[in-house]
Order: sequence, then structure tokens, then C-alpha cells
Amino acid sequence: MPKIRARLLAALVVLCAAVTATGAPPAAASPPGSLWFDGTPLTVADGRLVDGTGREIVLRGYNVSGETKLEENAGLPFASVADARRSATALRALGGGNAVRFLLSWAHAEPARGQVDTGYLAAVTDQMRAFLDAGIRVYPDFHQDLYSRYLFDEGSWYTGDGAPEWAVAAGGYPEESCGICFFWGQNITQNKAVRQAQYDFWHNAHGLQDAFLATAQTTMAYVEQHLGDAEFAGVVGFDPYNEPYAGSHDSGQTSRAWEKDLLWPFYQRFRARMDAAGWQDKPAFVEPNLFWNANIDSQKQEGGLLDAGTLGARYVFNTHFYDQKAISGILMWGKAADGQYTSDFGAVRDRAAAAGTPAVVSEFGHPLSGTVSDKAPTVVKAMYQALDSRVPGANWWSKPASSGPVLSGTQWQWDIYSGRHHEPMNGNTGKVLTSGDAWNDEDLSAVRLDDTGTVTPRQDARLLDRLYPSATSGATAAFTYEDRSRDGSTTLTWNPVPASLPNVAQLVGSGRYGLLVWRSGGGSAPTELHLPASFPASATTVVSDLGTVHAPPEYTTSTPVAVAAEPGGTGSRRLLLTDSDAGVLHYALVTDGASAPSSALLGAARSELSAWAAARF
Repeated sequence: MPKIRARLLAALVVLCAAVTATGAPPAAASPPGSLWFDGTPLTVADGRLVDGTGREIVLRGYNVSGETKLEENAGLPFASVADARRSATALRALGGGNAVRFLLSWAHAEPARGQVDTGYLAAVTDQMRAFLDAGIRVYPDFHQDLYSRYLFDEGSWYTGDGAPEWAVAAGGYPEESCGICFFWGQNITQNKAVRQAQYDFWHNAHGLQDAFLATAQTTMAYVEQHLGDAEFAGVVGFDPYNEPYAGSHDSGQTSRAWEKDLLWPFYQRFRARMDAAGWQDKPAFVEPNLFWNANIDSQKQEGGLLDAGTLGARYVFNTHFYDQKAISGILMWGKAADGQYTSDFGAVRDRAAAAGTPAVVSEFGHPLSGTVSDKAPTVVKAMYQALDSRVPGANWWSKPASSGPVLSGTQWQWDIYSGRHHEPMNGNTGKVLTSGDAWNDEDLSAVRLDDTGTVTPRQDARLLDRLYPSATSGATAAFTYEDRSRDGSTTLTWNPVPASLPNVAQLVGSGRYGLLVWRSGGGSAPTELHLPASFPASATTVVSDLGTVHAPPEYTTSTPVAVAAEPGGTGSRRLLLTDSDAGVLHYALVTDGASAPSSALLGAARSELSAWAAARF
């Protein structure tokens, strides 16, 4: 049946293309997303994620969620489908997300060796569907940290997640101990039990990797068979393994050689399992060695899948970034600043480009409580800034053509149970964790449930719900967004409009603004930017070569600058910019700075931006 459905879908796409070619109205004649996706999966082409109309797609959202690491809900992200739906609606409406990295548990998928729990698979598929129904794309992840919770006993200071109990029993690992460790992550390199277990997995000791791959294939096949065709189109791909690390290297082996000899062959095996499960049209979101892009020199290791060749259409380069200096509390004094992470995220862009594939930063964030939480507003702002552009705000207007592609990313994390957990740590009923993420003293969730059961942001809404180009008809040349998010009572402005553009500066004032520059691709579907909930159409001003307008109207086929509902029925909105040419440079400034701008000011700002774009690109 999956093959039949795929053939029918392919035939339908070809038929639609033929109809359009003969002069019938193009697909964009009705608002894009009146169905929540265009009916085709995302694919990789020319180093970009693209949809069925050829638009360049940017995925933004969150990890859903660290609850999967816990036992209180049996390894599920949510206690119920109702909670999943509530979370999905809020994630779209409050967090501006169009994608989630959806965590799965190997331990719960295969509690006994060779016996996959279809009840667990049914539950996670139903919860996944809640996000797809809200118009949110999904890429699952078989998550692990410190290999498995079963390496740790009831009295341990730390815990893990991932592998089932039988997998740990097969290894006969030593009593775990991290020695003098101040952060749970130190167990990765200092805990002998964790290191040996990781080593065994990568060397397929006791057939552990074989078992994992078999369960992964069964899981993927189940999801493909139990989601409808349109739902399955919203599943972007699969993240095979979270934060891979060698554990220990063989004699004379480097981290780069480990990636070449063990990690990449594993990804190739996983890729084959995807194909066998009916996921042949979806990419694998492959992660390099955990420490390849660490920002502490003593942690940094050579890697980045350097010897995998051109990854091409079958893979997406997938990495994480946390500022370990800021988290340490001693290696970074003060707050993050403009351009703090442009170099780190620039390395991600460069590595993906060299591999011929797009990049996604599937985890990033910063603790929201504890001694370093005061850095969170600036650290997370700087991370979003680096996702948007590789150029610091201070230089963006003078060097926009160096921006690079807009990166996809999913913040860690979106856990509606934040601060309301009931997790017996390592099964210890005398040590029930309730605060934060209830996992190794972490507290990174962007949201929580308030006392009325309403999902409430724990970070500045201006930081979380952002303007970004979710679909670009053509290729993005540059993008920036000044969110004016706050650090306490201080408004953070890292990218002011320069004095050389006085009318643009007057139009923006103290408001927020985003500026997208793109080269059109000649497709029928419009360019789309997500509009934050606090950017109502009535307060939005757009200055573009396609037109200038305050309070954009609802979308029609004859309106080049318009708004429409985001797919999924959550009340979110998007800005649609329609062009009909190919190879032409376009720009669009979007701001909430002016309450009632005059036509003269709009025209003057347009003239300035046109001259600026002509000079800079």
C-alpha cells in the first residue's frame, strides 16, 4: 500500500504540473496552506530544503520534548493526546513554530529484545499527529543521553535515557561514577560505564546496533502505515541518533577517523532502513561527533562528517549548539552581545555547504534558572540572530550579501510540564523530582502550564515568536530580524537602521523589523514570512519593490502583499509576497514601528531601500 500511495501521489504531482503548463490557473490561486501542506514531502535540492513548488523552506520550532527522557509518562512526550494538541496549538500560536523535533524512546519502543511495543508506537504516532494537524512539520529523533538510565542506580547523582534495560544488561558494565563532576555532561567523557556502553554500541557488541536498527525500521514503518498520506507528507525526515560520541577510540584512532569508520557507516545502515520502511523520499538528519563545533577549545574535536563526501539529497547536516562557556559560569563573564555566535553558526553553514546539503541546528538554548540564567535573554537572542544571518547586526546593513542561508533550528525545549513533574529519579521513590525539567537539574523549557492549565511563555514572547521566512520562492540572499527582545527592563537593539536610511529609520522607529532580500525563482507559490502574534495585520507595515502597504489585506491572487492564516487553524498568521518573475532581486521590509505612516514616508522608504539593494547585491 505505501508504494501504491507514493505512485499515485507522484502521478498527481505530474498531472498538476502538466495542467499548470497548459495555462490553467496555478496552484497558488487558492491561499497556500488552505491544506496544511502542499501534499508533497520536503526534499533536498541544490543544498536546500524545498517543498513541492520548489520554494526554499526554513524550519523553526522546538524539541518536543524532554518529557520523553522521563518515566512518569512511560517515555511519551505527553501524558495524553489532548495534552499534545494543547501543546501543538500553543507552539504554533505562541512560539511561532512550524516544525518540531519529536523525541522517541528506544527503551520503550523495544522493552524486551526483539519485541517492539506497538502500544507505544500507536501512542507516539497519535501524539505526532496532533502536531501535524496543527500544520507543524515533524522530524522524529530516537533520543539518548549518557546512553541509558539503566546504567545508573537509585542513589546516583545523575541519570540517562535511551537504551533499554536488556541492552545494558548485555554489556555487564562497571559501577557508574563521574568522579568530581559539576555538570551532567561530564559523564560523557569521564564516566567509565557510559563510555564503555557507547563504545559497545558503535562496535555493534552483543548485536546492539543491529537491534536498534531493526526497531527503528519497525517504528518508521508503523508511522508510515498509520498516518494518512497528507499527514506523512508533513514528516520531514528522521534524526537517527542524538549527540553521537565514540565513548573511547580504538588505538591510534582520531575523532575524525571514528566518524569515518563507525559513525558514517551507521548512518548509511540507518538510511537503508529508512528506505525499507517507506521513507525513501525523506532525508536522514545526521549529526556529527558531539564535540566537533564545541566553543571550548579543550572540548573541540576534529569532525563534521568530513570524509562522508557530498551528502546530497539523502541527508541533512544536523548539529547542536550550546554556549558551554556561558553555561560554565566561569569561562564567560557578562552577557552575550551582538554577533556572539555568528562565527560558530557560520561554521555550520560552511560545513553544510561543503557537504552539498542544508543544515539544521536541532538543539540550542540556555538554562532559565540557576546561577547562569541571567545570561539567557542575551544568549538565546544571539543564537537566533546567528540562525538568521552570519553577519553581526553592527555590519549587516553594510554587508548584507554575506548573510548566508537562513538556518533551520529547533530550540531546546517545549515542555508544558515544566516545574510540574513527578519523576522518581532512577526509580527512587524517595527522590521524586518536580522542578524544572526533572532531569539532571536542567531547566530549559520555553513554556509551562500556569495554574489555570494555560500554556504560558517563560521567555520574552518577542524572542520566541519571531518573524522569519518560512518559504521563499527562489533563493534567500539576506535576512535579518531585530526583535527588540528584553533583558529585564533593557530593550536589546543590536541591529539599528543606519542613519544613511533616514526614512526607513523613521518608519521603523523603536519598533521591530525584519528585512528579507531574495532572488525570485519564477514559481507559482508566494514567499511566506511567519508573522508573530504580536504583529497583527492592522499594525504591520510592508515596504517592498512589490508594493508598499500599511495593514496588509487578506490574500487574493491579485494582491502581491497580503496576509493569510497559517495552516492548522491555530490563529497564527503569515505574510504572503507574490511575484511572477524569475531571477529578479526582491526585498521586503516588515515592521510594526509606525501606527499610520503616510504614503509619502512609505514612498521615500521604498526609494531608499531600492537604492540600498541595488548597491549591495
